[in-house]
Amino acid sequence: MLLLTFKHIIADFVLQTAWMAHGKDQKHGWALPLLVHCLIHLAVALSLILIVAPKFWFVAVIDFIIHITIDRAKGLVSANFGVNQEHPWFWTLIGVDQALHHLTGFGLSIFMAAN
Repeated sequence: MLLLTFKHIIADFVLQTAWMAHGKDQKHGWALPLLVHCLIHLAVALSLILIVAPKFWFVAVIDFIIHITIDRAKGLVSANFGVNQEHPWFWTLIGVDQALHHLTGFGLSIFMAAN
């Protein structure tokens, strides 16, 4: 869980650029920023998992698929409802997004611990 939380902090906050953060929530032109952002998650997760528990390399791919799905759903809500920093839903949407990412890490951690 600590490893996946560390991965999330690095990929979602340290390595995510404004181009990715804003671009993935647009109505048009969202695909490339979203893909680049989620590929960074894949690369960081895969690197860390290969160091600590290489037999679980595929968990990085699962994390990628779930991450891109969560972020696309957030992007759809943002784009279709005009959710920006001034919108009353902004922080709720950010909170739900982050909670889902952390629950993903929790679930994947339980899977790895059980196997």
